[in-house]
Amino acid sequence: MKRGSLLLVDDDRHLLQSMAAWLRELGFTVDAVTAFGDAISALNKKSYDLALIDVRLADGDGFDLLAYCRGNKPHTIVILMTGYGTVEMAIEAIRAGAFDLVTKPLVDDELEMSIDRALNHRRVVEENQNLKAQLDIRFGMESIVGHDYRMRRVFEMVDSVADTKATVLISGESGTGKSMIARAVHRRSSRRERAFVEVACGALPETLLESELFGHVAGAFTGAVGDKTGKFMLAAGGTIFLDEIGTASPAMQVKLLRVLQEFEFEPVGGTKTFRVDTRVILATNENLDELVRTGRFRQDLYYRVNVINIELPPLRERVSDIPLLAGHFLKDSCDECGRHVHGFTEDAMAALERHRWPGNVRELQNVIQRAVLLGKKDLIGVEDLPAGLANGAMHAFEPVAGRTLKQALEEPERRIILEVLESNHWNRHATADALGINRTTLYKKMKRLGLEDRPYAPLG
Repeated sequence: MKRGSLLLVDDDRHLLQSMAAWLRELGFTVDAVTAFGDAISALNKKSYDLALIDVRLADGDGFDLLAYCRGNKPHTIVILMTGYGTVEMAIEAIRAGAFDLVTKPLVDDELEMSIDRALNHRRVVEENQNLKAQLDIRFGMESIVGHDYRMRRVFEMVDSVADTKATVLISGESGTGKSMIARAVHRRSSRRERAFVEVACGALPETLLESELFGHVAGAFTGAVGDKTGKFMLAAGGTIFLDEIGTASPAMQVKLLRVLQEFEFEPVGGTKTFRVDTRVILATNENLDELVRTGRFRQDLYYRVNVINIELPPLRERVSDIPLLAGHFLKDSCDECGRHVHGFTEDAMAALERHRWPGNVRELQNVIQRAVLLGKKDLIGVEDLPAGLANGAMHAFEPVAGRTLKQALEEPERRIILEVLESNHWNRHATADALGINRTTLYKKMKRLGLEDRPYAPLG
C-alpha cells in the first residue's frame, strides 16, 4: 500500500540514494533530485504530498525552495533538513511555512515519525477543507428559514447571483434578515474562503465612516497616529457588506460612486491610489426611490447599486413561516440555555400568528428567547409571551381617531423597545443587536420615545 508521494532534494548523492531506497521500502513513492533547478522542474511536472529538502544546496537555498512550494504548490508539505541546525533556524523554518526541521545525521525512526505526522496533518486539513466546501454549498443559507413563496424566490436569487461580481442591493424592513442574506451570497460564491467584511454605515459619523471604509494615513487628522487599513482593503478578494446605505451623506455618496465604478480609492489624507477586487453588497431599510425623488440620494449612485435587488418581505406578509421560524428559534434558544421546551400551545401559536411583528424576524427571535428563559412548562403558553402580544397585538396597531399613523405606531414601538431593553438589562449594544438595528438608530428612537433613562432602579 502506497503511503504517499515524496520529493527528496539533497546534493549529497550517497545520502539521497540511500534515503530514497529506505523510504521506498516503507511504501512511499519517491523521486530524488540533487539540484534546486531539478526540484523546480519536478514540482512543476508532478504533485507531491511532501517535499524533504536540504537547506544547503549547491545551486540554491532550501528556504527559497520552501518559498516556491508555499507560493506555487501550497498542498505540498515541506520538511527541511540541515546538518547545522539551531533553535533560531528551526524557528525561522516554521515561520517560513515548513512543517518541521530535522537535523543530520538523520535517525530513521524520527524521520519516519516526522513524515507520518506531516502527511496525517495534510489529510486532516484536506478533509476539513472538503467538509467546509460541502457545508458552504449545501448550507449557505442554513440560518434563513422559510417556505413562503416569496422567500423561495429570494433563495433562488441568492443561488443565481452568488457567483457573479454584480453589485447586490438587499432591501427590506429592519429585522428581516438582510445581513444573513448578504452572508449567504458570500458563502455560496467562489469568494467564500476570503473575508466577509460588514460595515454599518448608519452607526458612524461621516468622517469616521470614510476612515473606516478607505483607511487613513498617519497625521490625516487629530488622533491618527498611524496608518489604518480600511474595510475595502480588508475585503480584497472577498465581499464587503455596506448596511444602511441610505444614511450615507452626499459627500460619502460621491466617494462610494467612484469605488463602485472603478474599485479605486485613496486613504484619508493619502495620495496613493489603491485598487481592490471585492464584491459589494449593500442593504437599506429605506425607500431609495423616494430618497432619489427628494434629492437625498444620488440618482447615478442608485443606478449603480440597484443592479440586482433582493427584496425581503416583512414577517407579517408571510404568516405561514411563523410556526417554522418559531420552532427554529425555540430549538436554538433551548440549546443555548439548556432548557427542554417541546413546543407551543395552540393559543400561543395563534397569538404569534396574529401579531403584526414590526420588528420582523428579529423581534420573533427575541420573543421566543424571552419565553424560553422565563417559561416554566414543557410548552410555551400565552402567559409566557409579552402582554401586548398575548392580548392580541393587532389592535395596538390600528390608528386612533385624531392621531396620525406615526403617532399610533409610537406606543407599540416604545413597548417593544422597552421589553427588549429590560430583557437585556438595559444593555444598549445587546438591545440594538436583538432588534436588528444599529446603535445610533436605537439611541434616536429611545430619545424620541422618552426611553433615555431607565424608568426604575433594580431591586437589591
